Amino acid sequence: MSTTREEILRTAMELSESDRLLLATELMETVSETLPGFSRNDPELLKEIETRMDDGSACISWEAVREQLRADLKS
Repeated sequence: MSTTREEILRTAMELSESDRLLLATELMETVSETLPGFSRNDPELLKEIETRMDDGSACISWEAVREQLRADLKS
């Protein structure tokens, strides 16, 4: 029996914010950079990740991120 994405997400959401950010970063490193509008080497993205890890600033809701990603992929 394989683990579903939803099960993994539920488990991941139980992690601390910093662990979720590290996990997301590690997952991003496995994704092809050929996706439209996506680059894991984007200096702005890397700066934002570092800032959030350093200062514990508030997170953007998953819903807001998902909506922005969908909008970006449609354009």
